[in-house]
Amino acid sequence: MSPAKATLRREARARRAALAASHPRAGEALAALAPGLLALLTARGLPPDIAGYVPIRDEIDVLPLLAALAAGRARLSLPATEGRDAPLLFRRWSPGGALLPGPHGTREPAPEAPRAAPCLLLVPCLAFDAAGTRLGYGGGLYDRTLAALAGRDVLALGCAFSGQEVARLPREAHDRPLDGMLTESGFRAGAATGLAPYFGKDL
Repeated sequence: MSPAKATLRREARARRAALAASHPRAGEALAALAPGLLALLTARGLPPDIAGYVPIRDEIDVLPLLAALAAGRARLSLPATEGRDAPLLFRRWSPGGALLPGPHGTREPAPEAPRAAPCLLLVPCLAFDAAGTRLGYGGGLYDRTLAALAGRDVLALGCAFSGQEVARLPREAHDRPLDGMLTESGFRAGAATGLAPYFGKDL
């Protein structure tokens, strides 16, 4: 990890912690974007097959959004890890379903849960910029996962507090930009175009 990125991560963690403390209802605001997500997939001719994640530390709470998507008949899955340098795989899950401890404080479905092939990935982050560049935790899990999904019609949308946006993040060759961001203030465009109308406005 470069010293510059290490500094960015420290600053981003502190910023996100402050945002989480000052936006206790952010998860409910995020859930209001569920109809737009479902409409977007329908318009692209894709099934409502969505991979979320269980938030850790002070990540924005995506569980209300996942519950709203399930109520809209989306099929949900959560990431599971296979190995340190392997991409994530996804296993079926429904809100309230059992979870097992994963690495770094995460939780994931049991190994016997059926595998899924989602059309939309919801991705956590420490910071993001207007080009869709994401600052993650440094393990490269989502970059490897998105690279493994290249060639499939799969959207990747970050989930974050709007205050996690920064002017510009460094992008390396292996960094995969996000198609857009879901925030408590609404949708924020990223690398993809034409997504904003499904959410009413683009911030």
